[in-house]
Amino acid sequence: MSKQETKPIELSLYKAHEKVYPREVKGRFQFKRKLAVWVLLGLFYLLPWISWAGEQAILFDLPQRRFHIFSLTLWPQDFIFLALMLIIAAFALFFFTALAGRLWCGFACPQTVWTEVFIWLEQLTEGNRHKRMKLDKAPWSTEKVLRKFSKQFLWITFALWTGFTFVGFFTPVKELAAHVWQWTLGPWESFWLFFYSLATYGNAGYLREQVCLYMCPYARFQSAMFDQETLIISYDEQRGEPRMRGKHRREADAPGDCIDCTLCVQVCPTGIDIRDGLQYECIACAACIDACDDVMEKSGMPKGLIKYTTENALVGKPTHLVRPRTLIYFIILMTLVSSFGIALVKRSSIDMNVIHDRNSFYRVVNANTIENVYTLKVMNKGESMTRYQVSASGIEGLTVVLGLNQTIIEAEPGQLVTVPIKIQADKKWANKKIHTIEVSVVKTNDDSDQATEKVKYFGYDK
Repeated sequence: MSKQETKPIELSLYKAHEKVYPREVKGRFQFKRKLAVWVLLGLFYLLPWISWAGEQAILFDLPQRRFHIFSLTLWPQDFIFLALMLIIAAFALFFFTALAGRLWCGFACPQTVWTEVFIWLEQLTEGNRHKRMKLDKAPWSTEKVLRKFSKQFLWITFALWTGFTFVGFFTPVKELAAHVWQWTLGPWESFWLFFYSLATYGNAGYLREQVCLYMCPYARFQSAMFDQETLIISYDEQRGEPRMRGKHRREADAPGDCIDCTLCVQVCPTGIDIRDGLQYECIACAACIDACDDVMEKSGMPKGLIKYTTENALVGKPTHLVRPRTLIYFIILMTLVSSFGIALVKRSSIDMNVIHDRNSFYRVVNANTIENVYTLKVMNKGESMTRYQVSASGIEGLTVVLGLNQTIIEAEPGQLVTVPIKIQADKKWANKKIHTIEVSVVKTNDDSDQATEKVKYFGYDK
């Protein structure tokens, strides 16, 4: 008996990417999404051109090591504020995700916002969903070349403008515009302009939903913040099934409300079928809700076959949006926001550091006086040249002597001044081995703006 030869079967571990052609849809959620796009992009593209007190309103000036935000100027020493902002953003994401799912992804994520614009430009040049699909399948012709060229021209122009605006947050945008016009851009400005333009073009023009599906880590760990009381976009299976259309629907005794029009699939920017249940690919853009509500209204059936709801509500259980998880997130978030606001209001324009001389603990000046030597570093975090006075407290009769025959310290904006200081005390008061004193630096024209630091003072205990 001969053995039959079998040919090996090749199996692919990866599914070939299929282009998604999202269909345009109108509705209350899509109106909100478009409004969010206009507001966010308006802020991004207009803020660099707004002047505030004679300077660019938002400017992250890296060469000068300062972040200018309207009337507030932050320096590297203010890194704590950046850390607080990132922590606040993280807990805001936790709170809104636990409350209503992926609101960030659907309405405010930069990937979503810029992808919307690129899709609008594609619709402008190539037409609606049906025309775009037909155009891609058609052989190359003059019309196809013109439409594809027009789309690419708009995409590249918009991407370059985006890269230019991004660099304008780090280089004064008016100077940057002059450099671009005169072709005198520096190497780093050129690199970041074209790099960010390429990133915008690639992510929003070509990768689109693939960024959300394969590159974004949030899509992977979002389920850890969901529970059965989280508002998510869901299909009401009990109401919609069995789904039928046409003749089968007319002949059925009790068909479900879903007429199987697949519009919910056609409008989805990630190409999923929401009727298959909750999926990590869903970015909660709510396009399927608007499409389904429109179909239900035309079919004479109540809206809400696809809606924002919870898993508990779908099975008839009560829903509690205010629950321990959301309450804890909210309390932490409000505490962080309050702390950030208070710290910002009480922020001093003075940064100081006092370092004790390592060569000797103290010096005997005369029969009654000893002194400790320190190095005082003062930074002016304000917007103008400032004069400072230095004082010390903690031991009775302390006297501060500035080095280099100075009586006050002067510092330009952003300048770090280093001054040797001597703090003298009477032996009868500095009679312990170690004291704790407080060194203060205060503006000469504003007593309320000052900085203090506690340091060790070595006394005469013999």
